[in-house]
Amino acid sequence: MMSISQSSLLLSLLLSLAFTTIFAETHNYEFKVQEQAATRLCRNHRIVTVNGQFPGPTIDVQNGDSLAIKVTNAAPYNVTIHWHGLRQLRNPWADGPEFVTQCPIRPGGSYTYRFTITDQEGTLWWHAHSRWLRATVYGALVIRPKSGSSYPFPKPTIEFPVVLSEWWDRKVISVLRQALFTGAAPNVSDALTINGQPGDLFRCSSQSTTKLTVNKGDTVLLRVINAALNQQLFFSVANHKLTVVATDAVYTKQFTTNVIMVGPGQTTDVLLTADQQPGRYYMASRAYASARNAPFDNTTATAILEYKSANSQPILPQLPAYNDTNTVTAFSNQIKSPGYKVNVPTKIDENLFMAVGLGFFNCTPGPRCQGPNNTRFGASMNNVSFVLPNRVSLLQAYTQNIPNIYTTNFPRVPPLQFDYTGNVPRGLWQPVKGTRLYKLKFGANVQIVLQDTSIFSTEDHPVHLHGYHFYIVGQGFGNFNPSRDTANFNLVDPPQRNTIDVPVGGWAVIRFVADNPGVWLMHCHIDTHLAWGFAMAFIVENGVGESETLLPPPSDLPKC
Repeated sequence: MMSISQSSLLLSLLLSLAFTTIFAETHNYEFKVQEQAATRLCRNHRIVTVNGQFPGPTIDVQNGDSLAIKVTNAAPYNVTIHWHGLRQLRNPWADGPEFVTQCPIRPGGSYTYRFTITDQEGTLWWHAHSRWLRATVYGALVIRPKSGSSYPFPKPTIEFPVVLSEWWDRKVISVLRQALFTGAAPNVSDALTINGQPGDLFRCSSQSTTKLTVNKGDTVLLRVINAALNQQLFFSVANHKLTVVATDAVYTKQFTTNVIMVGPGQTTDVLLTADQQPGRYYMASRAYASARNAPFDNTTATAILEYKSANSQPILPQLPAYNDTNTVTAFSNQIKSPGYKVNVPTKIDENLFMAVGLGFFNCTPGPRCQGPNNTRFGASMNNVSFVLPNRVSLLQAYTQNIPNIYTTNFPRVPPLQFDYTGNVPRGLWQPVKGTRLYKLKFGANVQIVLQDTSIFSTEDHPVHLHGYHFYIVGQGFGNFNPSRDTANFNLVDPPQRNTIDVPVGGWAVIRFVADNPGVWLMHCHIDTHLAWGFAMAFIVENGVGESETLLPPPSDLPKC
């Protein structure tokens, strides 16, 4: 017979298990990636979709839930899916970037991504992480508070994902192939979109324009996601104020603005009160284009916020000029942590300085050298232009000790110091190609200075770190000066993000604790720049004990 204490312990365990079973669920999803016909801008062509939807299905779960998402590839291209912004603790096998944490899912193959959401809530998203397929393979990932918890703001009447992106009038894989063949910049998109639709400023688009119907007095939570391949975007709603409450699934101090800027990969949650004269108001998005003399999509995408029974002509908001860096800076400077749970690393173990931006590869004039002055476009971090392996993933090479796939000599600082945002000598314009990683010990406190460079042009770069959120302790323009700029770091309420927009012609400093073992990609989320080599990866070693050790690979991990 059990003793009373044993019975109590068993009852406690059963109650704990029951509580977990009731309040934390496992969600099973089936994703079928396939080509299908789609019509935009009066033209029909085939795009890659998930479950026949464009954008793909919204995943709506709670903090603490587990997910099992079986991805079947019925498309003619290799594919992987990345769950952008999820920490994937000890589980890079579910992270998704092609040839980094997994080999791609081949046509006809399948793979089940299994992961648990741990202490995260808010708006994230998922997308293909294989070449340019994320142009059409993407969707929202909404993580609600656990049962019994609530938002740190009044419960909204309506919640609405607003997914900003681009549309090409031809197959995006063809656009990418042409650019990689010629070495020139790729063709820009033909339209910007909101929830897959360009809006009624475009021909053949008025019937399909995205609409959100509200009652006067409603509080609306707009979950704004920038899924665009290549473009930072402004977003505004005519005659309505936007109250920012979260970015990248981290709550912020609340502030009100007329316009937000969202970089590729970033999310911003805003509250809107339907307090205007009943009517119809455009939600509009257009480019923030910071690179000098570089082509960009200068169209405006629209959706319609309409009060019930209103039938007036929609009003357009006043959006900033395409190159309005002052508005971007004023907006980003207001984003701060709410003031609780802010634990910024102060004793730095690993201090890295990364000069980032574009470059050029010299080549013999011909059809494959159509970049400026008979060159090929490139991009790099600390003068290393990243090359993905193609016969095994970096994570498999690391865990199985497979030689000759990568080296661990990614430079901690640029090989040469120079005036990064000034007139850069031509001799520094050509990077070197390589698959170089940087090793971090588990628990190391890491600081990274990301410094934009002016090779070809300075530009605002959205840099995403997989597997982590980081604190942005400082940013500014010009060259980073440690003796001057470090004194002004915000160590009290810095924002926490997974994707940082490094200011055009400037710098940003991020800090994080390397508490998630595995191989984690860091790259520009402008996919053109990623294809040119703007990336590197960290190896974070195991710590002590099971809770600090990488999980074993799943049995159905795709083979190369």
